[in-house]
Amino acid sequence: MIAQKRRHQRRIGLLSALLRLETARALRSPAFARAWSGQALSRIGDVLFEIALAWWVLERTGSAALMATLLAVTFVPHLLLLLLGGVAGDRFNRITIMLVSDLLRAGVMGGVAVLAWFDLLQIWHLLMLNLIMGGVDAFFQPAYTAAVPDLVPDDDLPSANALTSLSIQTGRIAGPALGAGMVALGGTALAFTLNSLSFAIAAVLLLPLVRRRPTTQPTDPAPAAAPAPGLPAELRKGIATVLTTPWLWITILLFALTNVTLAGPYSVALPFLVRDHWQADVGTLGLLYALFSVGYVLGGLWLGRRRRLRRRGRLVYGGIALAGLMLLLFGLPVPVLLPALGAVVNGAMLEVSQMAWTTAVQQYVPREQLGRVAGMDALGSFALIPVGYAFTGWATEVLGAPTVFVLGGGMTTLVALLLFAGCPAVRRLD
Repeated sequence: MIAQKRRHQRRIGLLSALLRLETARALRSPAFARAWSGQALSRIGDVLFEIALAWWVLERTGSAALMATLLAVTFVPHLLLLLLGGVAGDRFNRITIMLVSDLLRAGVMGGVAVLAWFDLLQIWHLLMLNLIMGGVDAFFQPAYTAAVPDLVPDDDLPSANALTSLSIQTGRIAGPALGAGMVALGGTALAFTLNSLSFAIAAVLLLPLVRRRPTTQPTDPAPAAAPAPGLPAELRKGIATVLTTPWLWITILLFALTNVTLAGPYSVALPFLVRDHWQADVGTLGLLYALFSVGYVLGGLWLGRRRRLRRRGRLVYGGIALAGLMLLLFGLPVPVLLPALGAVVNGAMLEVSQMAWTTAVQQYVPREQLGRVAGMDALGSFALIPVGYAFTGWATEVLGAPTVFVLGGGMTTLVALLLFAGCPAVRRLD
């Protein structure tokens, strides 16, 4: 009887913990709640835009090459301007940068929506739109990452980063269906309009925060005799910070590698594996992509409940190593159920790794350099994505999709373990 009562009490305690939603505790900060709500809404708007853009291109041109070109022109300015965006995030008010970014995106997207409503939209309009959106995002993202520690206490950083990631994954899970519904209801013009509106609402949410003085950034103006250093000096200082901190540059290098060995097979080889080797249909492919996102959500919910993250070096490198093993399963002759489970674990481990890394950067990098380091982190992590896609496409044709998964997953695990074992600074990262 006593044992049954204790089990009942444990169940009640677990239910109570879930109901308190400890992962969402960062939303108790009104400033963070505003910033997060705006970026979460704009994430959903972005998915609406992606669906509408793909459908517009399909209806008007039917050209896959044009679709790839539109995606590329977003990616290129984003990479080219990330370092400049990081410097801006350290030199100017980060909330103001986010506000201006949202206003620009609302205006540009609104102009495209008007053109779409009047059936005046042309390819060159979309090319210009994607160029602008990619460039503006290069300023928004470092500013947002660097602003989060100014909006919440250190104990709430895991929660804040988990919520940010959850908003992205929720958009990936629910966004495609929502976008398809909006296109079916009002055409691509309606989806463009809603995306513009999402940025406008995000800007309105940020307005009360512009005059808020961050407690963690310098508040006194620089003396007139000591003008602010120029852009090259700012960039050199940020680069020196990264290169003289082994756990920073080694981990950025590892993330760059995983965008070849993990992201490449996931984005390029998986459709070929499902169709040609599993003899399955697009429904299976969609389910697997959803399972990866479900894993991200579960990992964020689990780690976001913690107030302090310990042994973050182990979390980052162990998470990547385990994610590699799970991806390796896709290339082995095993029942499909195992790769499906591996997709969930892969997403969860990558989320744990990314959250542990983000909180470490936010807490250990000097606040006055956080924007630059966040920009260099994003640049270093994503710079090899085009190379990874191209290499994976070649390897899939030459070696076959299963081999690509075995090699990609195995290399990821091996490199993560070797770097962790060989770098004391990484092992000491707490």
